[in-house]
Amino acid sequence: MKGSMKIFANAVVTLNFKLFDTDGELIEQNSAPVTYLHGGYSGIFPKVEEALNFKTAGDVIKLSLEPTDAFGDYDPALVRLESLADLPPDTAVGGYLSAGDEEGQAWRVTEISENKAVLDGNHELAGQRVLFECTVLDVRAATDEEIEHGHAHEAHGRCH
Repeated sequence: MKGSMKIFANAVVTLNFKLFDTDGELIEQNSAPVTYLHGGYSGIFPKVEEALNFKTAGDVIKLSLEPTDAFGDYDPALVRLESLADLPPDTAVGGYLSAGDEEGQAWRVTEISENKAVLDGNHELAGQRVLFECTVLDVRAATDEEIEHGHAHEAHGRCH
């Protein structure tokens, strides 16, 4: 699109994305457009953000992300064995629990047997290479308030 605004630091970018495994199988795609503040605000993977520099609405990028560029390496230290008696009664495989002692840490229940549950604090895609594809839908300059807050706001108000 000729004359469209290019992506640069402090631009608000809206895109659609798809995430594939290394066999090309779709793992995830957004159900609604994703909007983030470009320029190192942790709104998107840094390698993706770098690839989006100077792109415009309509551009498509495709890139392979190593674990360190995406969901991190798998850390065995983030796997715990806990007694079911110490967990909520509705604990089930595939569910998530949050720990009060670690800020924001989510634990996925991966196995339950013999009154014990295996909890995994790794992201489900940790340790995996993934293929990321996105289409830029819109690019606009961020407002002073968005830059101050370090994230994009919704079209009709704040996104907090």
